[in-house]
Amino acid sequence: MDINTLRGIATILVMIAFIGITMWAYSSYKKKDFDEASQLPFADETEAEKAARERKEAEARSNKK
Repeated sequence: MDINTLRGIATILVMIAFIGITMWAYSSYKKKDFDEASQLPFADETEAEKAARERKEAEARSNKK
């Protein structure tokens, strides 16, 4: 096995990986996740802020009882 055979095998493996990643990225299975991620720059609050707000609201509800 010479270096050219190894280069050919490496080229085929990279091509298979590229096709796999492309199919994964454009699959309808991931569309919802990617659409959600595309809206993140426009979100008003971060997940940490949202979790903190929800925690405060839950504490306020439990203190009222």
